[in-house]
Amino acid sequence: MSITRKNGSSSGTRLAVIGGSGFGRAFLPGEPETISTAYGNASVVRAELSGREIVFLARHGVGHKIPPHRINHRANIAALRALEVSHVFATAAVGSLRTDMAPGEFVVLDSFVDMTKGEVVTFFDQVGDVRHTDFSEPYDAALRGRLINAAEHCSGSIGPSVIHPSGTYLCLSGPRYETPAEIRLYASLGCDVVGMTGAPEAILCREAEIPYASIAIVTNYGCGLVSTAPLTHAEVEKQMDVNRAFLVDVFLKIAREPI
Repeated sequence: MSITRKNGSSSGTRLAVIGGSGFGRAFLPGEPETISTAYGNASVVRAELSGREIVFLARHGVGHKIPPHRINHRANIAALRALEVSHVFATAAVGSLRTDMAPGEFVVLDSFVDMTKGEVVTFFDQVGDVRHTDFSEPYDAALRGRLINAAEHCSGSIGPSVIHPSGTYLCLSGPRYETPAEIRLYASLGCDVVGMTGAPEAILCREAEIPYASIAIVTNYGCGLVSTAPLTHAEVEKQMDVNRAFLVDVFLKIAREPI
């Protein structure tokens, strides 16, 4: 496992938020810097908020240029480890597999099914370094609680939003969207939402021993669930634009409070 902290173990709390490029500009403006790791380079923005350093990592890179199946998740998480990040929160744009999880609603994830293919989603891939990581609790319970509390508080202060306190995330490689038949299959497996990036982050954070939790914004119904009309990325971006201010408030509240 070739990831190290820069200055030994950190005794403080340095939060990181992983999300889309547009979200980052609203949440933590600043100039990106490049962090070099054994797995490649990652780009982050760092700033101080309420006496605490906050790190923002745009998973798709500066300008949202990296497609989901080409994201270097290992470099991203190794960079956060090198920066002595103690907790990671993430946002995720997802499609709904249930009619009672509608676009514009939020889901604090508590489990996932990883169906990505082709990516190396482990730091433990070297001969002689065989390790098997427990995933009986895929997302950190304490961080999930903080997300739920912050989301419910912000929902009450800036307008009503539906917060689902649990949900199972199905992760696919993308970049294409799903067929109606696939949506029916994934729903039958007990999954609630579908996305293309969240599982590798959760897996690698667990291997790097960094607590991780994610809040998903439902941007659309899965194809065929309520309509067979074509889905475009512009529709997903539009829904994210509508809910960006809410997510920014959620993470600002978390960042200003002690952990």
